[in-house]
Amino acid sequence: MMSGVILWFTGLSGSGKSTLAHAVATHVGGVRPVEILDGDEVRRHLSKGLGYTKEDRDTNIRRIGFVARLLARHEVFVITAAISPYAQTRDEIRRLAALDSIDFVEVYLKAQLNSLIDRDVKGLYQRALAGEIPFFTGISDPYEPPASPDLVVETDKESVRISTSRIVGFLASRGAIPKHDGA
Repeated sequence: MMSGVILWFTGLSGSGKSTLAHAVATHVGGVRPVEILDGDEVRRHLSKGLGYTKEDRDTNIRRIGFVARLLARHEVFVITAAISPYAQTRDEIRRLAALDSIDFVEVYLKAQLNSLIDRDVKGLYQRALAGEIPFFTGISDPYEPPASPDLVVETDKESVRISTSRIVGFLASRGAIPKHDGA
């Protein structure tokens, strides 16, 4: 059995974190146990009552990191899909994973803000721009892009299929999943 892995997707709202998490899970799930920790679901079930201040966001991300490490210690391939806006907190999660000898792969889902606003089906960006949503990452609250992510995927420039293929290929080249034909 392979050791546990944490595949950490970070990026602005609407950058494709949940979509790519499910797409990658489909590929990985055939070869090893996989769990997705989706930011929206974690907020509903593990972080209910937290707001969107920096302290609350950090608490939420630390909870996701803790659960991810617990699962990865048991050889689960964990995919997280949460904005995780602050570099220091992401780096803390990476350090804690390393202390547990867990492979941590940070993938930055990069997309231009205008593209995210254009494809925002929930209208969250428009509401944030109108001042209706305080502490909205990328508008009224900062997002700190990773300084040196393991992989950058430009989700406003490539299809889900291409992004998934690049991520799966990267994971295989790193030994996090078995190499497949064409991967």
